[in-house]
Amino acid sequence: MSHDPKAIRALALAIIKNDQNQILVSPGYDKVKNEHFFRLLGGGIDLGEYSLEALKREFKEELNADLTNCCLLGVLENIFTFDGLIGHEICSIYAADFADLKMYEQSEFKILDSKDAGAAIWLDAKEIKNSRIYPDISTWM
Repeated sequence: MSHDPKAIRALALAIIKNDQNQILVSPGYDKVKNEHFFRLLGGGIDLGEYSLEALKREFKEELNADLTNCCLLGVLENIFTFDGLIGHEICSIYAADFADLKMYEQSEFKILDSKDAGAAIWLDAKEIKNSRIYPDISTWM
């Protein structure tokens, strides 16, 4: 589903940690700012869908993964620019685990529902302070 670039987007995103204190993120690049960054995985909440349902649906679509132990950490507002365009998001941030423990053995995850999203990777929690992560999740790290 495409979205109106002038609309505020509602997102459901997850902080998934492995036993090496790494979190699962998707790398990105803003060509206007010449900035590399990371984003949490998850996605848009559809009309009539609860954020938890959206989170589980998005992980199924993106990684063919089921989630468990989902716990809402909080909601934050994110106003940003990307490739020179302003964006505005209301993000429900969850802590979650993969239901299939074998998922934690993977070092890289192909994102299935996007042509150019690339892969998700594990980012060491120590690197978070030196990296740009959107939205800002420092409250929960």
